[in-house]
Order: sequence, then structure tokens, then C-alpha cells
Amino acid sequence: MKALLLAATAALTLPAAASGHVMFVNPQAAAGSTYVGALRIGHGCDGSATVSLRVEIPESVLSAKPQAKAGWTINIEHAPLKTPVAGEGGKMQSDRVSAVTWTGNLPDDEFDDFALRLKLPKTDRMLYFPAVQTCRTGRAEWKDIPAAGQSMHAVAHPAPALTLTKDGMADMPGMDMGH
Repeated sequence: MKALLLAATAALTLPAAASGHVMFVNPQAAAGSTYVGALRIGHGCDGSATVSLRVEIPESVLSAKPQAKAGWTINIEHAPLKTPVAGEGGKMQSDRVSAVTWTGNLPDDEFDDFALRLKLPKTDRMLYFPAVQTCRTGRAEWKDIPAAGQSMHAVAHPAPALTLTKDGMADMPGMDMGH
């Protein structure tokens, strides 16, 4: 009975603990699709307001566009492609978005979403988007990537992740993250 009570308590506390991570609101997408989604920040750093969020875009994502946020500025970093590829509308592109940084103010006692539109690769897999949350005092680096077969809960600061599948639905161990 004691073990059952401990398991139930752990199940109830995991989603609450996970809500503090920077993570995708919808962590599943169809491989090869255009995904519109958001990263959620659930709190600041030990009571300090979040003043920026920098998200690295995986190399396999050739198109990434952030959504503007009232009161925030956006900085988009680019990296050259080894070989130009056909982008939106067939126009050749020779670089890709490598990182996006939003700068503004998000009080510790509020949450917010930071939206991106991404053209996803066509293969089923997990994509990681390492992120750095900078606060007025302190910062959190959400860059830990679990080893193969390891749960997202097994790492201290999990990188935001998208699970790509043929149909956009996944049943990946460790991806419950409070959803």
C-alpha cells in the first residue's frame, strides 16, 4: 500500500515539476510538415524575471520563422548551408536560421509562449532545440539531451524536444512532460 501511495504521489508531482522546463506546448509533429507551435516558459530563475529566451534550431530544420510578441524584440541568427536548397516558393536559399532570441520581460509569477513556424525534416525522429533562459538574476540552460532510451525526466535541464512521426502522433517514453 505504501508503494502504491508513493507511486501515486510521484505521478501527481511529475507534471508540476515538468511545467518549469522550457518545452514545446505540443511536442509532437508530422515529419516533413510545416509545424506551427510554441515553446512555453513556466517561470523565471529563482524568483527573477525572464528577460530573454535563445533557442537553437537544429541543422535539419531548413526554415524557421519566429512570431512577433508585443513588448519583445527578436534577433534571428543565420548559418550558411553547405549546399543551397529550394526554399519557400522554390526560391534558392543558401543559409538557414540557426537560432532565435526573444528579449523582453516576463515576471517570474507569469508564463508565456514563444511561437515558431518550422519546416520539419521528413524522417521520424526526435529533434532537440537547446535553449537558454536568461533572467534579471541568473539563467537556466535547457540543453541536456537524454541518452537513447533515457527519459526526459532523467536529465537536469532537458532541451525542448519535438517528436517527429509519420502521422504527427507519438507515444514516446518520457515525453509526458505534463501534457
